[in-house]
Amino acid sequence: MLTRRHFIATTTALFSAPLASPAFANTWPSASQKATWDAQVTPENFVLETSNPWDLAPRFLPQRVEARDGLVPGDIHVDAVARYLYHIEEGGTAMRYGVAIARGNLYEPGTYTVRRLVEWPHWTPTQSMIERDPVNAQWADGMEPGPTNALGSRAIYLYVGQRDTYLRIHGTPHPRSIGGRASSGCVRMVMAHINALYPNVEMGSTVYLYSASDSVLSTS
Repeated sequence: MLTRRHFIATTTALFSAPLASPAFANTWPSASQKATWDAQVTPENFVLETSNPWDLAPRFLPQRVEARDGLVPGDIHVDAVARYLYHIEEGGTAMRYGVAIARGNLYEPGTYTVRRLVEWPHWTPTQSMIERDPVNAQWADGMEPGPTNALGSRAIYLYVGQRDTYLRIHGTPHPRSIGGRASSGCVRMVMAHINALYPNVEMGSTVYLYSASDSVLSTS
């Protein structure tokens, strides 16, 4: 099992979503529609590290932190205990973002590969999601893209080999869930934050989801 001991060191006392089908739709939003939606979910005079109209706990605001030697630039590491996502950069640093993870036993630690990246994705609940939350039945044929879509503004699709796991790192229309356990398996981010992360994520990158039982202390 992946453990916190393989992870990232920071200079602080702390160390440093719903499932969705690919839903290949017949229509997709235009570039101008995407730009309009991006503007809607981005605060005025937005500064990545300080803007906080969502009233997040300050530690969940993005910041650049130190990364341990040997971590591969481009890889993503998710600390399920501290609720942090780290995107490893060149030069020994990482960008850290606050996230929400899955409820209960729906969180799935493991090693995944990014095989698909989508701006303003469609979302279709799986049958198991509908069984757990019958309200999702209204979207059994898919939810159109937009600021209220369950996958938000961006989705990073996680695979094992060539198999879609139906796990995603994605934006959320519920930013106040950040820091909690809220999704049906995925990793949630504030839409303005994943919009900043997304262009820096490359196809084929490795994503590590660490156990939700591991310590978050930098001395562990």
